[in-house]
Amino acid sequence: MTALLLTFEEVTVKLGGAALLDHLNWTIHRGQQWAIVGPSGSGKTVLAHTLLGTHFYTGHIGTPGFRRVAIVEQQHRFKHRPGSTELYYQQRFNASDADQTITVEQELAEYAGWDQASADSRWLDLLHIRPLLSKPLIQLSNGENKRVQLTIALLSQPELLILDNPFLGLDTEGRATLHTIINELTTRQIHILLITSPNELPSSITHIGQLDQGKWVFLGKKADFHPDRPKTGIQLDPALLKELKAGAAPGDDFTVAVKMSNTSIRYGEALILDNINWQVRKGERWNVSGPNGAGKSTILSLITADNPQAYANEIWLFDRRRGTGESIWDIKKKIGFVSPELHLYFDTGASCFEVIASGLFDTIGLFRPLNPEQEALVSQWIRLLSLQDLKTKRLAQLSTGQQRMVLLARALIKNPPMLILDEPCQGLDEEQTSSFRGLITSLCEAFDTTLIYVSHYRQELPSCIDRFLQLEKGKIVHLSE
Repeated sequence: MTALLLTFEEVTVKLGGAALLDHLNWTIHRGQQWAIVGPSGSGKTVLAHTLLGTHFYTGHIGTPGFRRVAIVEQQHRFKHRPGSTELYYQQRFNASDADQTITVEQELAEYAGWDQASADSRWLDLLHIRPLLSKPLIQLSNGENKRVQLTIALLSQPELLILDNPFLGLDTEGRATLHTIINELTTRQIHILLITSPNELPSSITHIGQLDQGKWVFLGKKADFHPDRPKTGIQLDPALLKELKAGAAPGDDFTVAVKMSNTSIRYGEALILDNINWQVRKGERWNVSGPNGAGKSTILSLITADNPQAYANEIWLFDRRRGTGESIWDIKKKIGFVSPELHLYFDTGASCFEVIASGLFDTIGLFRPLNPEQEALVSQWIRLLSLQDLKTKRLAQLSTGQQRMVLLARALIKNPPMLILDEPCQGLDEEQTSSFRGLITSLCEAFDTTLIYVSHYRQELPSCIDRFLQLEKGKIVHLSE
């Protein structure tokens, strides 16, 4: 009989009287590699952190087969140098502030086992870390950051490695690489606990546990697992949508939302964008794609007024050239924006209502009282997006997918003439993703909204998108209008 590595016996975790994990029983034996799947908010991350000792629980957890456990979190916050100021969102795009954060090499040097010349350096090659060693952490893309965190976890030589949605933010090559790494890890006396989508199951995974509302709905061999099709999801209330449309401010009078002419961006010797020529007309819906590090986030930062190098280039926003007297707030009030990086800077102690309301003022947090009309508007959008049950909860009480839905509501709250959605479905389950695609198409068509949508996954694109921009190494390699 194979050795017993882990046991859960009637494990329950409660928060505010609600059971996040509900009397779970579970065993892992040597040689088994597990994936945990389930809808957003079902308890997957809670299970991982309970195993790490983060949550108080009743019942019994036994780990006779594990001494060293490491986790790669779904989200990671950047460190800043001792004595430097707290990081702010726009700092990533401000080259003069790059020295406020340590480099990738300095980050790795803090962990035992780091040695470029050692056998562990093989992870640097498999994860494509070497080209990043001299790069400040603040300038890493979401996918690059994920690879660094995985390297750190591997340097601790864990016997159990917990990966919380590690495929989020990775391009096609990055996901294929991670599948290879996970499969190799399982041959090196490392057991995997993978929190993931049913669509991202490496071949080495042998068993699956499916959670829903804190309970197992499937627990067994991968060969016996047959995932359910996603449900239809949010159904927009036509009457409420009509009410919001009637109450919206008159549409902005512009012809071209974005125009870039021969735009190039450098950080030191690194050329990030190389001679970009691109135009987005009012009402157009674009997909921007490309591998990690291609320049997608940088090109968005020029549009959202977060990158000071916009003034050194010929960039037009809403028929007005940058640097002709407009403020960043003049620009931001016309744009609804969501990105994985922006997500990191929100106070998790804020209520969902406060986070959504902050979108009215384009601030990361709510710093002023609302008038009755603004309160009513926030409540209308909460009803439209079926977020009533989350209204008074703090972000920290929500799953990452639920947090992302709240931030999407924040982007939509002021009914902006242009939406910029950077990997908006990261952290959403299949039902939420399917629902969101339809939601964006309905809203864009109802309000004639201009859309720029960044995603690595073609299946995540709303059906209203019919124009495509593909970047690679800072250059446009495909433009379809």
